Order: sequence, then structure tokens, then C-alpha cells
Amino acid sequence: MFGHLFKSELLKEPLDLSVLGADMHSHFIPGIDDGSESMEQSLEMARAMVNLGYKKLVTTPHIMQDYFKNTPEIINNGLAKLRNALNEAQIPLKVEAAAEYLLDEGFVKKFHAGNLLTFGNKYILVEISFYVPPENLFQVFFDLKLEGYSPILAHPERYGYWHNNFENFVTLKDREILLQINLASLSGYYSPHVQKIAEQLIDNNMVDFVGTDAHNMIYIEHVDKSRYSKHLEKLLLSGKLLNNTL
Repeated sequence: MFGHLFKSELLKEPLDLSVLGADMHSHFIPGIDDGSESMEQSLEMARAMVNLGYKKLVTTPHIMQDYFKNTPEIINNGLAKLRNALNEAQIPLKVEAAAEYLLDEGFVKKFHAGNLLTFGNKYILVEISFYVPPENLFQVFFDLKLEGYSPILAHPERYGYWHNNFENFVTLKDREILLQINLASLSGYYSPHVQKIAEQLIDNNMVDFVGTDAHNMIYIEHVDKSRYSKHLEKLLLSGKLLNNTL
């Protein structure tokens, strides 16, 4: 029913994503998380990214204590192989790597050990459980900022337990947490609810980064569809996005 009630207006012509310059959330290194399954798939995705206007991406494999136990060594080795494959295929896409950290007990241990992958201005990309937010969420963010990190919360629009109280997002911004929405959220890929929250975040000038969160070609196809979003146009024209500073 909600899907019939909520439908965003679309642009007649697609937006030019080259103004973003860089993507900062994706899963291109094959075989180490739930993203790309092969180098061939990674190269197909990379070609599609270039066609969309991207010049650079920071790929961010999952690091989770109980599922994807990636380390900086695993990620950097995968990055080297990906870069070699891109060069051999003559795909003009600059690639760096960091990680998408789940805020679990393992993250706290890695943080105290000083073994975190960052990008740009000491940015660190983090996500939280889709079922319940961690009780120590704001303490972890405070500790990160105290050590000079700039935490970015990945896809806040997808955390359904906050959908009925927008003040939760306001609190995040009051704590100076950077927010990154997924472009596919603006195409309705996840759900009309997620799309609506993403658009509300844009309307309230609360979005700092946009990411493809590309795991496979389906995600990139929805990134392409997002180019018709009037809210994305509003966001690109705001001059607030930090993607092109990377």
C-alpha cells in the first residue's frame, strides 16, 4: 500500500555523475565478502562505473567479527590484484581501498589496537546492525573523533528502526557524524520507506557523501536509475557533498 502512496517525481534527462568524481563505498575486490565474486565481474562493474562518469573509487570490503574477517593485509593484497587487472584491461579508473566496519565487539578491539583502514581526511566508514542499534553507538563515535577519525555512517536510511522517528538522524548530525546515503536508495531499490528517508535527509541538508555500495551489476543499474531523481539533482546542486574532495 505504501508503495502506491509514495512515488517520487522523475527528471526527464539523467544527471551527470562525473561531478561526483569519486565513489567511497563499494565492494569491488573479488571473493573476500558478499560483493564481487570474480575479477571478471569486478572489471564489468568498473567499466560501468567509468561509463557513469566516475574517475576514482575507494572500495570498502566488509569487516565483521563473525562473518567477513578481513584484515588490512587481505584487503591490500586484493587491491593490488584489482589494480593490475584494471591496468591490463586498460580501464581508466583509479582505485584505493579502505573498509566498511560493522560496529561490533571486534571493531572496538581493532580500534584500540590502532589497526583501522581510513581514506581521505582520516575518514572511516562504519555500519551498524540492521536489527538493533548498538547501545554504545555514540560512545564509539565520540572515541573515534577524540582520536582524530572522521566517522561516516553508511546508508543511515536503511536502518528501519529509526524510520518512525526522524529525530534519531538529527541527533547523529548534532554529534557531527557524517552521513552517506546509497544512490540506489533514491531509485527505490531497497523499498519506498528507505527512499523516503533518503529524500528527507536530502531535504534537511544532512547528507555528506553518496555511495554506490556496489556489490554487483544490479546495484550499478540502480545507480544509473537514480540519475533521474529530483532529490539527487537537489543534492548535487547543494554543493555540500564531499565526494569530489577525495
